[in-house]
Amino acid sequence: MQWVTLISTVVGAAIATGSAMLLDRRRWQRERMDRETQTRRTLYGEYLACLSEARHTSGNVARDPDMPIPVRRATARAAFGPCIGLRYQMTITAPTRVVDASEDAFRQLRDLRDLVMEGVSVTEPAYMAGRRGHDDALAVLRLRMREDLRSGGGGTAP
Repeated sequence: MQWVTLISTVVGAAIATGSAMLLDRRRWQRERMDRETQTRRTLYGEYLACLSEARHTSGNVARDPDMPIPVRRATARAAFGPCIGLRYQMTITAPTRVVDASEDAFRQLRDLRDLVMEGVSVTEPAYMAGRRGHDDALAVLRLRMREDLRSGGGGTAP
């Protein structure tokens, strides 16, 4: 009889310990996913804000026909500069679908910035086409970011 009690106690302790370990592991995984999602959410917000600020500055420069070309170039380049570091953060943090969309939005904005640096005005067809291209790429990027955040990630690296 004593052996049965001892064995029952050991089996019960093993089940309780295993259950506790399994629950702790699941909680750890859930917390890790929550932290990763929050990290991506913060990065996505910063990246979108940076792209928006650079586009806004480029638009202001393109609206000023009297601005000298060297000043246009320096202003547009300075506004675009902070986006570069965030671009690289995106490539190591976001899933491939988001990285692809972020690269497209970045390139579209860079092309728009280059037009502004050359002296193109907001009323010219080249600027309007560049702006539409960037706006379209930005819409796709926002959609993919929302999908990623809703799904919980599904992988953090491309």
